[in-house]
Formats: sequence, structure tokens, C-alpha cells
Amino acid sequence: MAYKENIAKNKFLNLISILSVSQAFWILSFTFLTAIASQITIPFKPVPFTLQTMVVVLSGAFLGAKKGFYSQVIYLLAGCLGLPVFAQVPDATIGFARLFGPTGGYLLAFPAAAFTTGYLTKINKSYFWVLISMFIGNSVILLTGSIYLGTFYLKNISLAFEVGVIPFLIWEMVKVFIGVNIYFGILRKNPGTSK
Repeated sequence: MAYKENIAKNKFLNLISILSVSQAFWILSFTFLTAIASQITIPFKPVPFTLQTMVVVLSGAFLGAKKGFYSQVIYLLAGCLGLPVFAQVPDATIGFARLFGPTGGYLLAFPAAAFTTGYLTKINKSYFWVLISMFIGNSVILLTGSIYLGTFYLKNISLAFEVGVIPFLIWEMVKVFIGVNIYFGILRKNPGTSK
């Protein structure tokens, strides 16, 4: 009897190990995808246009609130440690110091945006609701980033809104629509992919 219990226990532990490795793989995959997307940059001052916000909200949609949050925290930690994961823009600092520059608020909002998107997409998986969820996630990034930009960098909230939100609105809408279509395209091909 003890032999059968031991085998059952080992199978259970093996299953837990596989699931943990699989979850870590997907969390790190979205960390990596965020880093890659940050390198696709259109220089614009004080904040560049990048694809990373699309990947941030996709991490929440695919991984769920907590795991999407973790993927973005790991991304920020990698950047703070000096790994070249942040957008490469002229005059930008590296490592931890990047969080104190004009893009700091946007970067710091990534985990919250992934969490928000993941939380909202869990409620309802309809096209319209996922679209709204991703738009809200992107809004978290834009609003947090512009408030930070205005408070700590420009010292003027209305100017920060003019240069840190308005120029990005159309670009963010395009990225949200692309993100939603990526999300549903992958779900159609691989049902059960989203958490």
C-alpha cells in the first residue's frame, strides 16, 4: 500500500513540477516579448513610440492578472539590473536610472496595466470586452506615465498630457486593435491558451 501511495505522490509532484516550469516559461516568454517589442521604436521626445505596450496588455490577457503582472515585474527588474531591455532611445539612461527619466512612469505602470487587462479579460472573453480591457490597460500606462512625466520631469501636468498622451492616442488604438486580433487569432488556433 505504501508503494502505491509513494508512486501516486511522485506522479503528483511531477505534475506540479511540470506545471510550474510551464508557467515560468510563459511568464518569462512575455518578459522576453516585451523586451523585443521595446526595441521596435520610433524616436519621439520625451517618450518614444514602441510596440511594448501592446505586449504588456497581451501578457495580461493571455497569462491572467497575476502572471501578466509577474512578467512585467521581471521585465522591469531586468532593465533595472542594466540588461538592454528598455527602448533604445538617444539621451536615455540605462538601468535603474531609467525609472527616474521621462519614461519612468510609463514603465512603472506596466505591471498594473498587465494586471488590469488580465483581471478584466477573465470576466468576459467577448471581442468587445477584450478590446475594452486592452484599452483600459493602455490607458493605465498613458495616464500613469503622463502624471509621472508632469510631476517629476516637466513640472506641468497639462503639458505632460499634451506630449505624453495626446500624440499616442491613435497609435495606442491601432495597437489595441492589433493586440485584440492577435489574441483572438491565437485563441482560435489554440483553444484554452488564455488563462
